[in-house]
Amino acid sequence: MISLEGATFDYGRTRALAPTTTRFDAGSLVALMGPNGSGKTTLLKLLGGLLRPTAGSVRTPADFTVAHVDQHQHQHRWMPLTVAEVLRMSQYGSRPFPWPLSKDQKVRIAEAAERLEVTELTKRSFSELSGGQRQRVLIADAVATGAQCLLLDEPITGLDLPSQENILQVLGAERDAGRLVVLSTHHLDEARRCERVVLLNGEIVADGAPDQTLTAENLADTFGARVIGEVGERTIVLDDHGHGSHQHT
Repeated sequence: MISLEGATFDYGRTRALAPTTTRFDAGSLVALMGPNGSGKTTLLKLLGGLLRPTAGSVRTPADFTVAHVDQHQHQHRWMPLTVAEVLRMSQYGSRPFPWPLSKDQKVRIAEAAERLEVTELTKRSFSELSGGQRQRVLIADAVATGAQCLLLDEPITGLDLPSQENILQVLGAERDAGRLVVLSTHHLDEARRCERVVLLNGEIVADGAPDQTLTAENLADTFGARVIGEVGERTIVLDDHGHGSHQHT
């Protein structure tokens, strides 16, 4: 569905992503994992067309549709909108003014809200919601677009366990429906829920199934000193990724 051929991205003189050649297929759930500054967000933005590669190419099919969910929820707290209004925005596309929604559009919104368990929140102000509630609303908004590809930047970081499980179940169902779902994460457990994991540290360190990719050797190559050893059958990664210091297993 999306192919990269030698795609590179530089922020001024700083190289965020070395030449990368790979592809992302429909009907797959892919985790991008690496330390802060490893190129995860850059790669997501390249996949979604929010950035153009400095060199190389990113190719997508004609009429390709993408929905993107950013990681910084605090950027949305100012919105003077109800949850229902936020969800309706998914149907407006690029048109400058809203118009009455069709029956099918209303059904898509209602189904997405039910799946993300935000139906009871529709009359509340979006700015008053908890972090987990806001994230579920934004993901419901993305799901309701019917986009062929969902790109999510750390979708469950900092959320309560019920919200994490709900979101991961919905993303798995979107994959099963034939969509491409790509998410960035710092959580090994989250990455193991995907059938493909791409380890990044400015370039692709490893790429494949979780049991082949999330090895102690590959994680050490990716996270360096942040991998502090094995506890039982689990590798411990200590990483500060802009949300405070957290331990992920």
